[in-house]
Amino acid sequence: MATFAGLRALAAKGPGWLPRSPWALLPAGFCSGGPGASGRRESESHLTSTRQQDGIRRIVLSNPKKRNALSLAMLKSLQNDILHEAESKDLKVIIISAEGPVFSSGHDLKELTEEQGRDYHTEIFQTCSKVMMLIRNHPVPIIAMVNGLATAAGCQLVASCDIAVASDKSSFATPGVNVGLFCSTPGVALGRAVPRKVALEMLFTGEPISAQEAMLHGLLTKVVPEEQLEEETMKIAKKIASVSRPVVSLGKATFYKQLSQDLRTAYSLTSKVMVDNLAMQEGQEGIKAFMQKRKPTWSH
Repeated sequence: MATFAGLRALAAKGPGWLPRSPWALLPAGFCSGGPGASGRRESESHLTSTRQQDGIRRIVLSNPKKRNALSLAMLKSLQNDILHEAESKDLKVIIISAEGPVFSSGHDLKELTEEQGRDYHTEIFQTCSKVMMLIRNHPVPIIAMVNGLATAAGCQLVASCDIAVASDKSSFATPGVNVGLFCSTPGVALGRAVPRKVALEMLFTGEPISAQEAMLHGLLTKVVPEEQLEEETMKIAKKIASVSRPVVSLGKATFYKQLSQDLRTAYSLTSKVMVDNLAMQEGQEGIKAFMQKRKPTWSH
């Protein structure tokens, strides 16, 4: 958890909100852009909405009029929602979805004009990178539930999530090249999710790919009809929420860590983790429950 704790220390600037009572909706606030950003706040007060029940946190991008653009305010609102009580044993899984026909159109181009200046632009991309890294290093799995278009940083958000379920009407693109702004940061997540030549075709041409193509190339976990999207995503989330959080957290961190290692180092690392897992209360409880033909009782 050291990596996540470090990122949290860097990213946690300002309050995050979640309801105390299940399924109550509250607006997520957003922070000031800092010096030089005065007058650049979005007027909307409900950029994201959040609710939590039975270990499942639902974060919804709620600015459909602006195609759920990842403005600085939206990014900070999303960051707050992801960070809030991340270490709580009551949190088992997070689902990120969106209102409207566009999951997210990426960065708000109105924030990227020369009037805003280099410092403001730097803050936008640094904040976006922090959010994507928070997803990767978060102690619980994060699922993208996509119903519609996801472009540029919106596609990056999908690629950064651990699991991604999309409706068959969804599509994905990195079209920055068409407006003279190559999708370099989206390319980081995209290039780690799909084969290099697929990523480069998307980045060089800006042309969208269908949900079926995205699944074929590894960007998505599953594609379902629109009317089944909610049910299928919740089925995955509920299954994750039913198992031990400490075990899943350990497994997620180890999986990503071993990916960057050579084969011998990866096996050495994961063998040690397996032994550590066995030494955990949860590991022994699961094995005993299996042998005794009963359901395990997880500590959390």
